Amino acid sequence: MLPTNSVGLVETKTYSPQEPFHLECGRTLKNVCVAYETYGTLNAERNNAILVIHALTGDAHAAGFHSPGDKKTGWWDSMIGPGKAFDTTHYFVICSNNLGGCMGTTGPGSINPDTGKPYGMDFPPFTMTDIVNLQKKLVDYLGITKLVTVVGGSMGGMQVLEWSIQYPGMLQSAIVIASTAYLGAQALAFDVVGRNAILSDPEWAGGNYYGGEGPTNGLAIARMLGHITYLSMESMNKKFGRLRNKNARPDDQFTNQFEVGSYLSYQGQKFIARFDANSYLYITNAMDNFDLPERYGTLSKAFRNAHNVKFLVTSISSDWLFPSFQSQEIVQALRANDCDVTYFEIQSHYGHDAFLIETETMTKLISAFLWRISGKTTAVAEDKTIEQLPKDLLIRPDYRVIYNKIKKESKVLDLGCGDGRLLRLLMEFKQVRGFGVEINPELVIRCVEMGIPVVQADIDKGLSEYADKTFDYVILNQTLQTTHNPEGVMKQMLRIGRRVIIGFPNFGNWKIRLKMLFNGAMPISAALPDKWYETPNIHLFTMADFSNICSNLGVRILDRYYLKKKKIYKGGIFPNLFSEICIFELEGF
Repeated sequence: MLPTNSVGLVETKTYSPQEPFHLECGRTLKNVCVAYETYGTLNAERNNAILVIHALTGDAHAAGFHSPGDKKTGWWDSMIGPGKAFDTTHYFVICSNNLGGCMGTTGPGSINPDTGKPYGMDFPPFTMTDIVNLQKKLVDYLGITKLVTVVGGSMGGMQVLEWSIQYPGMLQSAIVIASTAYLGAQALAFDVVGRNAILSDPEWAGGNYYGGEGPTNGLAIARMLGHITYLSMESMNKKFGRLRNKNARPDDQFTNQFEVGSYLSYQGQKFIARFDANSYLYITNAMDNFDLPERYGTLSKAFRNAHNVKFLVTSISSDWLFPSFQSQEIVQALRANDCDVTYFEIQSHYGHDAFLIETETMTKLISAFLWRISGKTTAVAEDKTIEQLPKDLLIRPDYRVIYNKIKKESKVLDLGCGDGRLLRLLMEFKQVRGFGVEINPELVIRCVEMGIPVVQADIDKGLSEYADKTFDYVILNQTLQTTHNPEGVMKQMLRIGRRVIIGFPNFGNWKIRLKMLFNGAMPISAALPDKWYETPNIHLFTMADFSNICSNLGVRILDRYYLKKKKIYKGGIFPNLFSEICIFELEGF
């Protein structure tokens, strides 16, 4: 019996455009065929479709089973199906085999209609843009004019970026997973060595090996090399260490005497049974030549027309093939174009392939993001948090001050936004366009569940890409004291915001002074509740200190509030002595 949360039995279908398919290289392909599968039901409005794009050696079979006796599910079955991240009770999910592949879509192993023989090396070179253009034809054929999202990992993520550039008007959102806008030298090097392994195999025969054995040794080595890049040092050490292969034969001393060698040999042999060497050459070449900064001059220029697309960009902490900094470059370019972008780094030791393994985290993140795209928040946020928001105005006087300072329908950036409660309050009741920055991964997911576009970043170094005066208000509440460079953070806030609101615990409060005087130890208070060795606070300061730095920076103080025992004061005697929390509204340069 098939699992209840499975899409069940599925069939790979084919689509062939009537007209020749034009490639960027100037050549055309006749009789192009696209293999694809669909899951779920396309609604009457045809507005619930999601396009899933596979990675380098994937195929159209993303979910379900091809037969009742099939033991192997589609490659992303853990994410596609009833109640899963891509919930097929709500969405119509499409996955096609890429151009140049060998799983049903036209590629080097397909028959050339002009010769009646396989293309081999006569197959024209193609690009990521060509791959996306063929996917677009399939989507058009299915009668879909707008996609809820297009999602892909690794090389699939490159195609997602290409979709957002070529067809931004067709996308509500885009999900880019463990990908990059270009390959670095190390990734290029691995592809070059892999291709050389194939080309050096005598059985490659100039690419005309169809009907024969083919370059199985070269292709297996290419796969073994590639597979190493999909893992991480930690995951390989945990899985294999220096374990010896107990089944090694005497002639295995140079190859399989260790378990890791045996594993890689197995992966190579399994790969040659399902993949074509020429497809590997062509597809890796297309991936190597994908370079958005080179094509557009800068990465930010590539996304100049994508400002209406909502983005979710994720990276893997242990990914050394496409490191997190490459995803962060994409995020920075999107933010430079005022795009709605959420960024999250998945903490995992599994390396590049973690997006296929860390199902629980991926499901939380993507489900919450898709609910936000639909104009909703998750049930967790709806049931437990939004109902509490008005109470927060009563319980948190700092929220009350900030809430009253923000004008309706303004653009707000909340730095160190925590679980997003303050931003959600402003978005819900003042209709602001809100954005968050938070470094804690658990709180980032919570923000996404609250329907907030949030970037996981360190505010000490994550603000430089914003243009001057991007926001009407920039908020930093109860966080300045945790930064390494408070002055630098303040300068950036004043640069990117028309108004700046900063709240902080006042270390000059009389109770703190007395505790220091009589106990000689770092005090603990309601505003500073942590022990000195557990506190996230780095720079403790007083209201007077803050006033001085504002003066030194030439900042105009528009307003100031003093909080004491949950009461709000605008004046009074000796505020530096009696206030527990201070909130300043500033206007910058």
